[in-house]
Amino acid sequence: MTLAQALFSQGFGTRRECEGLIAAGFVSLAGQVCDDPWHEVDTEGLEFGVQGQRWPYREKALVILHKPAGYECSQKPKHHPSVMSLLPSPLRVRGVQPVGRLDEDTTGLLLLTDDGALIHRLTSPKHHVPKVYEVRCKHAVDERQVATLVTGVVLDDDPAPVRAAACEAVGTHGLRLTLTEGKYHQVKRMVAAAGNRVEALHRSAFGALRLPDDLAPGQWRWLSGPEAITAAPASSR
Repeated sequence: MTLAQALFSQGFGTRRECEGLIAAGFVSLAGQVCDDPWHEVDTEGLEFGVQGQRWPYREKALVILHKPAGYECSQKPKHHPSVMSLLPSPLRVRGVQPVGRLDEDTTGLLLLTDDGALIHRLTSPKHHVPKVYEVRCKHAVDERQVATLVTGVVLDDDPAPVRAAACEAVGTHGLRLTLTEGKYHQVKRMVAAAGNRVEALHRSAFGALRLPDDLAPGQWRWLSGPEAITAAPASSR
């Protein structure tokens, strides 16, 4: 693969724009400027610099974002900025998409990728990938509510009971809820059906992956691959 082709595949512009970036001396390999767009590169372990920014080559992009409140998980947001605005331009250009959605007021772990097969595998109800949510409730949580969420509640759009894979009280007004489905506003509707109300909602885990403590709201980082998410089921802490 030529260096220009590598830049193009990573979202740095059109083929001609990538050739221009290289010819203008804005691209480096191993710290040395390379101004030859046709220079052959090995993509295995490839890392290059573009206008001083280090960038690893990824055949498929997979990143984790600490979603802040006030952002929509949509390419075409209606009332709030898109989470896509928190990512650098190359990731947006190459078409990464959120893996599932979080409401605009929900914070926490959000995965984004341009791997369609991975999105399907992680969001399909057949695969039961667990997601862990930290819930702050309006009213005090009691054992009956916890039991109800595990036994199952009926939502207004489906006569079949919806159950939490795991649930525990955290303090007086908190819940840690593990779900393996992804229905619309599911946590809020389940908690309401159990007799309480969600005041704040935060996703702390997706599959085996937990939100890193050092990843601040609005920040993102690369993940090494799907195995980081699906190697083991998430469990309550």
